[in-house]
Parts: sequence; structure tokens; C-alpha cells
Amino acid sequence: MVSLSNTIFKAYDIRGIIGKTLDAGVARQIGHAFGLAAAAKGERSVVIGRDGRLSGPELAAALAAGLQSAGVDVIDLGVVATPMVYFGTHVLESKSGIMVTGSHNPPDYNGFKMVLAGEAIHGEAIQALYRSIQQDGGKLAAQPGAYRTHDIRAAYLERIIGDVKVARPIKIAVDCGNGVAGAFAGDLFRGMGCEVIELFCEVDGNFPNHHPDPAHPENLQDLIRCLQETDAELGIAFDGDGDRLGVVTKDGQIIFPDRQMMLFASDVLSRHPGQQILFDVKCTRHLAPWIAKAGGQPLMYKTGHSLVKAKLRETGAPLGGEMSGHIFFKDRWYGFDDGLYSGARLLEILTREQDPSALLNSLPQSDSTPELHLHLNEGENFALMDKLRSDAKFPGNEQIITIDGLRVEYADGFGLARSSNTTPVIVMRFEAETPAALARIQGQFRDVILAAKPDAELPF
Repeated sequence: MVSLSNTIFKAYDIRGIIGKTLDAGVARQIGHAFGLAAAAKGERSVVIGRDGRLSGPELAAALAAGLQSAGVDVIDLGVVATPMVYFGTHVLESKSGIMVTGSHNPPDYNGFKMVLAGEAIHGEAIQALYRSIQQDGGKLAAQPGAYRTHDIRAAYLERIIGDVKVARPIKIAVDCGNGVAGAFAGDLFRGMGCEVIELFCEVDGNFPNHHPDPAHPENLQDLIRCLQETDAELGIAFDGDGDRLGVVTKDGQIIFPDRQMMLFASDVLSRHPGQQILFDVKCTRHLAPWIAKAGGQPLMYKTGHSLVKAKLRETGAPLGGEMSGHIFFKDRWYGFDDGLYSGARLLEILTREQDPSALLNSLPQSDSTPELHLHLNEGENFALMDKLRSDAKFPGNEQIITIDGLRVEYADGFGLARSSNTTPVIVMRFEAETPAALARIQGQFRDVILAAKPDAELPF
């Protein structure tokens, strides 16, 4: 038996290592605490699902037992993508749901993404579950909840195929990295009228081919090679649980999500002129002027899928997106992050073009880095970030944005340092108009970080 540890209760979800910080006993406790929280909000049932990880069946069964012991009914969707659980909370009788998923983490990880009474819970609400487990001790309901299974596949696919239309047939390559999206992506895109080459769409929790995380270029090399060797026009990739999208052009260029957002924003603003479009602090500096030119109001916000969902609800914005690949459509959809749906919407836009890759490659971009990580000891990342915010001095008249870490805007680029909310690292990203400007901006960040922490082992 694994003893309960507060370390698995993260900012946006619960996540641990099987056999070390997470097992069936812990899953049952989490289910019981969540069930009590759901019942307190008047919820009588909870939707659950799981991805393709090897530990999924045992954890999902224990989670269900915990929920039932709190007196709530369980609607088990089985093996699904995370957005299909979110979809379930909109179309079934429950507004609460839990997805058992390790997302893009290594095979020995697993965890839980949660929606409570219609809201993706984060921060304090997740800590409240931990406190509930400690205080309640698993007190059983007088009447345990019922359990039933439900197949949501057809309803989910029909909802997308019925609404999102391609302008012409297109041949695409789809790489699911053996994640759970592989069970649905091929049928979705074929149902829309696409010809599909499937790469690693067999769901396998060992992830034998490459890691299911399209945010990292090394995981897209098989897809790039497939586009070179076949007549497919476009490559699409998904992360382990299907809530994030990756895109590759015919000539092997990776179109990162902040550039995808330009096309999505133009499309959505054509129906919602003047509305706000949300994006996180890691996105390119070209996105805000693009949104403004398309008639929208750019709104930069904190990183974190639960935080963006909450801000979308608060502002009424029809679209939000993160550099990590979480895209949130409220326009024609429900406002949750869904890589499969985002892929469908992208194909709707791109099939209006004879050469989709030419349109994608024409989107503005600069020299930029991927996410860079400064690894630190547990808790040290927040302390260092506080010190940087209070002490860091940058030469010149740069604009300094502190909504999430430190984003410094220059005339010819930007630099970002922010604390990860899930691991003890400072996340950094840099973008500039020239390689020389990129080096200059990185040099300034190097100086302020080393002034605050002389022994920091910087990744640039």
C-alpha cells in the first residue's frame, strides 16, 4: 500500500508514479473525497474514463469504488480521450467527471484530471481534496452509488462530423504515439471525408515508438518522414490523452500552437467580431497584433489548462489557446481543450486552400527557442521567481509583464521566465527577429538569473 502524499496534488491535476506515490488505495481515497465534493454541490453522478496506460484499469476500478462509497453514481466511459470525458459532462446527466490519465508523462505515471459541477478544478480546490481525505477518513455513505458503463464514442464523433466540414477531400498523416487518441482519430477524420495514413494509432501504454508529446520536435520526426515519403498533404499529431494538437507541413515545418491560434482566431473572429481571444504568456509576440488586425481583443493570461478554462468562462471569450497545444473553442463547441476537435477545425480551414502548407508556412514567425527548463530543488523554483520579480533589472525601456512569471517585451523580441506549477523548474522561452537579438535577450536573462542564483545551471 502506498501512503497518501501531498506531492501528487498538483496545480491543475493529480499525478503520481505507480507503486511509489499512486496505487489503487490512493485512487479509492481520491474517488471518495471527490464524490463527497460532488454531492456537496448537488451532483448525483460522476463520469469517469481512462487512457491507454497499463495501470488504468486498476486505478479506474478503485476510483469508481471510492466514488460509489461516497454515495454518488458512476458512469464509466471506459477507454476514451480526455476531451470525451469533458464532452460527457456536457451531454450526460452529470456535470462532474474524472479522467484517469498520465497525459504525456512517462509510462509509469498516471493521474486524474477533474471537472467538478462544470468547472475544471485547480489550485485550492485540488488541495481541498487532500484535506478531505485526511479529515474524513473514508466515512461511507448510507447508500452506495450505482455503477454503469456508457459508450460515448458514436455521440462524440457524430457531434464533430455533423458540424465541422472539410471544403475538399484531403489526405493526411496522423501520429498518435500509441496514445489513446489513436482509438478515435482515424475514424473521426475519415468520417469527415479525409484519407488517413495512421502512424502508431494502436493504443499501447508502453509507448514503444516515441513519447506521445507533440510539443517536442523529436517526437514528430516519424510524421515528418511520412510526409516526405507519401502523398499526404499534412501531418497531425496528438499527445497521450488527446487534448493537445501538433501540426506538421508537407515540407516538414512544425507549426507550433501559437501560430495555429492565428488561423483559429481569424476564423472565430469572423463570427464573433470584437471579442477577446485568450492566449498564455508563452505564445509568440506575433499573435496579439494578428488578433487585433482580425478585429479581436488580444488577452494574455497565465499558463495552465484549468486556469485558461476558468478565464474563458469569466470573460465569455469564444477562443483560447496555450503554447503547449491546449486549444479551447467556445465557438461551436463547449470551451474545453480538445486536440481531436481542434484538428478537425484546422482541416476545415486548410481545405479551403489548394496548398495548406503554403498558408501555414506564411504565418508570421521569428527565431525562437522551444521551452527551456532550469531544473531546481523542490520549492526552489517559486522562491527564485519571487526574487527575480523583485530584484531583476533590465537595461532600456522594455515592457515587463508579471501576470505569470516575468515576460520582458523588447522592440525586437521577448524573453520569458516562469515557475512551473507542476515540477520544480523555471520554464524559459525566447523569441527575436534575428539570431543576434535572440542571443542578446538570452544574455540579459542569463545575467539576472545568475545574479539571483550564481550556481544556476542554465540550459542556454
